[in-house]
Amino acid sequence: MKTVIVALLVCCISTFSMAKAPANDGSQLQADNLYPKVKLETTMGDIVIELDRYKAPITANNFLRYVDKRSFENTIFHRIVPEFVVQGGGYNTDFIEQPKFGEIFNESGNGNKNDAYTVAMARQSGAHTANRQFFFNLKDNESLNPGRDWGYTVFATVSSGHDVIDAMSEVETKFDAELGWNDVPVEPILLIKATLLPQTF
Repeated sequence: MKTVIVALLVCCISTFSMAKAPANDGSQLQADNLYPKVKLETTMGDIVIELDRYKAPITANNFLRYVDKRSFENTIFHRIVPEFVVQGGGYNTDFIEQPKFGEIFNESGNGNKNDAYTVAMARQSGAHTANRQFFFNLKDNESLNPGRDWGYTVFATVSSGHDVIDAMSEVETKFDAELGWNDVPVEPILLIKATLLPQTF
C-alpha cells in the first residue's frame, strides 16, 4: 500500500512540475536582465546590440528566441537602402524565407524612436505582422515612428560596430528581376552567427 502511495505521489509531483515548466520563448534567457546584449557576427565585421526588454518586452523576447534557436545563423541582409535602413534576418543565401515563430504585437508606442543606429522590427502593411526580420536605422527615420498609424517597433540600440553598419550602407545594390526586389546587395552580406553575450554586473 505504501509503495502505491509513494508511486502516486512521485507521479503527481512530476506532472505538476511539467505543467509549471515555462515554454522557452526567449523570456527565460537572462530573465533578470532587462538590457541583454547580442553579438551579430557578419561577413563585414561584428556588431553588438543592446536589447530593451523594459520598453519592448514582447519584441525583445521574440528576437532572443530566434537567437536561442540559432535561427539567424547564415541568413542575409537582403535589403540595403542608403540613408535609410539595412534589413535582414529573414532569408538564407538562396533567398529562401526561413521558419517563423509567428507574428507579434506591435510595441511601437513604447517611446523608443527610429533614430540612427537603433534596431527595429520589419513588418508587412498590417500593424501586428512582424516576426523575424529586423533592420538597422541608418539615420533618424521619423516617418517610421507611430503617428496617425502604427509605426515600427524599436527594440534595441547598437552598442558597437557602427562602422560595420556604415560600411554595409555603402555596398553596391541592384534590382533583382527574378525576385522582383530592389536594393539587393550585389555581393551577399551574411549574418554568420548571433550570440547572447554573458550578463555583466
